[in-house]
Amino acid sequence: MEDPKPMDPPHLAQDITEHVGYRLKRAAAALRNAMDKALREHGLTVPQYACLELLDQQPGMSNAELARGAFVTRQSMNVVLRGLQDADLISRPAAADHGRALPARLTAEGRSRLDAARSAVYPIERDMVDAIPQRRLAAILTDLDRMTAALGG
Repeated sequence: MEDPKPMDPPHLAQDITEHVGYRLKRAAAALRNAMDKALREHGLTVPQYACLELLDQQPGMSNAELARGAFVTRQSMNVVLRGLQDADLISRPAAADHGRALPARLTAEGRSRLDAARSAVYPIERDMVDAIPQRRLAAILTDLDRMTAALGG
């Protein structure tokens, strides 16, 4: 059996650090690290913060909807929701009115914690956006959406 022919890289690059996927992962890791640090001061994790943001935009979202929006599994979102509920940051009914979904809503304490956390998180995104020319922002967002769609996301 002969060795398979090496595959050509997806684009010209000196090494792996010049691949688009590598750079995307590096940027995502830097964002996550910065958010982890900022949110720790507010007693929140990144998935908890994402959940609060989503519920502020769309109160009553289900576990499955929140999991998709926060990029975690439904099982992980169950843990996130329990933690937020135990901290009185969200409320959910004890039983579902119909189906199995237990719609979640921010409590007054949840809204207050979210507002405080935003003051730590929004400057992080502002730093990212300020690092690129403003005239390129819309194109970058469009390109990221196209890459996501190309991968079936």
